[in-house]
Amino acid sequence: MERFIGKLAPAFFALLRIVAGVMFAMHGTQKLLGWPGSKPPATAALSIAAGVIEVGAGLLIAIGLFASWAAFLASGTMATAYFLRHAEDGIFPIVNRGELAVLYGFLFLFIAAHGAGAWSIDQRMRERAAL
Repeated sequence: MERFIGKLAPAFFALLRIVAGVMFAMHGTQKLLGWPGSKPPATAALSIAAGVIEVGAGLLIAIGLFASWAAFLASGTMATAYFLRHAEDGIFPIVNRGELAVLYGFLFLFIAAHGAGAWSIDQRMRERAAL
């Protein structure tokens, strides 16, 4: 299986980056606009700041523009969210409902280290610079 599906790893990573970026941005639109869903927009300054970071970094990650920097910022935002919101209910993510923050945090840390990869503006800019 690895020999077959491994050839598709760059495309699968690109899909993972795109989907994670869009989903992260949607967390931000939910905080800022109350959409999608029926929650009212956030009013606390820290939540609004988190929403702005989530929308901005999520979209940059999705399109692969300055993806390493955006992912590093997003990873830090998720670490902050975990320790400020979830850890007060216990240290274990499965107990304190912080598993999504932990998963996003480590995924974005990986993207920060790996770079945007295929199907990204960052890659296109590198290709043009090499010409």
